[in-house]
Formats: sequence, structure tokens, C-alpha cells
Amino acid sequence: MAVESPIKIPGLDYEKEMSRWKNIYKALTEPEPKMGHTPRTEVWRKNKSVLWHYPAKERKYEIPLFFVYSLFNKPYILDIAPKASVIEGLTNMGYEVYLLDWGTPGYEDKNIGLDTYIEKYLRTAVKRAIRHSGAEEISLVGYCLGGTIASIYASIAEEPIKNLIVATVPIDFGPFMGPDKWAEGLRQGDFNIDHFIDVYGNVPPQYVEGMFRAIGAPIYFTNYTMLLHRAHDHRYVDKWRRMNRWTLDQVPFTGEAYRQLAKELFKENKLVKGELMIGNKKADLKNIKANLFVVSGSRDNLILEEQSKPIMDLVSSEDKTYIVVETGHVGLALSGLFAKIVDQWAASHSNLL
Repeated sequence: MAVESPIKIPGLDYEKEMSRWKNIYKALTEPEPKMGHTPRTEVWRKNKSVLWHYPAKERKYEIPLFFVYSLFNKPYILDIAPKASVIEGLTNMGYEVYLLDWGTPGYEDKNIGLDTYIEKYLRTAVKRAIRHSGAEEISLVGYCLGGTIASIYASIAEEPIKNLIVATVPIDFGPFMGPDKWAEGLRQGDFNIDHFIDVYGNVPPQYVEGMFRAIGAPIYFTNYTMLLHRAHDHRYVDKWRRMNRWTLDQVPFTGEAYRQLAKELFKENKLVKGELMIGNKKADLKNIKANLFVVSGSRDNLILEEQSKPIMDLVSSEDKTYIVVETGHVGLALSGLFAKIVDQWAASHSNLL
């Protein structure tokens, strides 16, 4: 006697499955997708670093936007694909955009510290951007560690910084998103940073990648799971390939800069305490009087909101805004959403022509 099973097994959609596996094969074997689509010109170069200018499609605002990105990753995530590019979105909205690409340091750059990056590279690039744009003031836009660097620079800048915009930015290094043993080892001196840097010179890119894997664990392989699940979607596969390339395309971190980051920011939290020295200048955030806009992601798995929000009480700015967006650390840039968020605030702070 036949008994009908209560479990209903759905039929297999052969066309969908064939499309899925074809796209998986393409995603893993085809040449890497092209990054950086927005027209740009080189304005200035120093060592490995380049200052790029992205002209507005039709300029509407007097004050340009100057992007400062992290030293850990390559900045092309800000211009990762047509119609999903932060930079393209802002140039289409009428902003002149500048980006300082730090480049890929070699062993010969191991002695470049945060002092040099800020005083010799960032300061000079800002001066060049102001001169090139013909503007009297500029807006700094810092993303992740780039926001930390932009904030440090703004606290000692003699240049006319009208606006400071920072997103997913670590300011207070007391809270930590990552393995507790890492924080304990670094802060108690169990991990010898000096010995590590003396041996390697720079932090190798595979160590940088491993660090972000550990912080994202145990969900690091979720991207491959999602590829399997959504491989039939051509648009998703293209987005996945771009994100995967950027994630794996890490750069070395100069030894001296990492030494300062680990000791003076992470271990001793000098920026929040107002004790950080850049050259012979104290990088006290209370010196910042520029209009301030801070963006955090509610699903950020790298930078906690508690790390970003303290800047609101540390600066002397009269005009300051803090918002939380329903997105993750990378999704804010990857989706192009950051362009719309910047425009909503910057449009009223950038002097209409």
C-alpha cells in the first residue's frame, strides 16, 4: 500500500541551475573586472602616492570634496562600478572631487610613519587641490582609517578646512571589534610590535588580509555561500566579483605607520586623550572648528559606533551632525549610498555657484 509522504520536494529548475553553475565558473575563472570608471586626471605625485582629480559633470558647488582613504586597502572601492560609484555619483551631483591614493608601499618605504603621511603627503596634496580647484576652502572626506587620518590632520591644519566628513571612523580605540586575545596581547605587550616590524619592515598584505578575516570570523566565507545561492543573478555575480577582488587586493602597511597606530592609538589611545603628537604639533581634536558630519553603520562589523561617536564631544565645531545608517562597513561605499548621504549634508555646506 502506497503512502503519500508529507514532505513536498520542490521540482528542480534545470535552467536556473545551469545558469547558476555557469556563472560560478565564470566568476572564478574569467579575468578580473575593471575598476575605476570615472574620468580623472593626475594633479600631483609623491613617491607611490597620487592625487587624482575627478571633474564635476556640471559644477554646482564652489567647495570641492577631498577624499582620504584608509592605508589598509586600495581606494577603488569608492569608484568600483558604473552606477554604484561613490565618486561618480558625487561628480554627477556637481561636486569637484579629489582623491589621495596612497599607493602600494615597498620595503624602501618602511620608515614612513603617520607623521610623514600627514605632514608631507596629505598636507601638500590638500594645498595642491585647493590651488588646482581655485577654491578658497575645501571639504575633507575620510573613510575608515582615512577618517582618523583626516581628523588628525584637521586638528593641526593651517589650510582652510571648511567641512570634515568622516564615515565608519575609529576615533576612540578603547572599544575593539575582534578577538579579545588580540587586544589583550597588544595592550599588555605580549605581542612585540617592534620585533615584528624589525623583521618584516612592512606589514605584509597577507597579514593584513588575515587580520580582517579574523575580525570577520566566523562569517568570512559567507561571500562564497552567497555566490552559490545567487549565482543565477548576473548583476549580483558582477557585484560579487568586484567586491571579492577588492577584499583580496590588500596592500602592505608601512612598518613605522603601523608601529605608531598600534602603540599610540590602539594601545595608548592618545587621540582621544589629546596627547597624540604629529611632528612637533599636538593633534588635539578640540582644535577642529570645521563643520562636522559623522556617519556610522548599524551593521558595521569592523568599526563600532562607540569608536566613532566620541568625536562629537571632542571637537569645537558649532555645526556638527551624527547619523547612523542601516548598512555595513563596506556596503556604505559598495552600494554607492555614501554619495547620496554626503550630498544630503554637503549640499548646504559647499557654497552653490
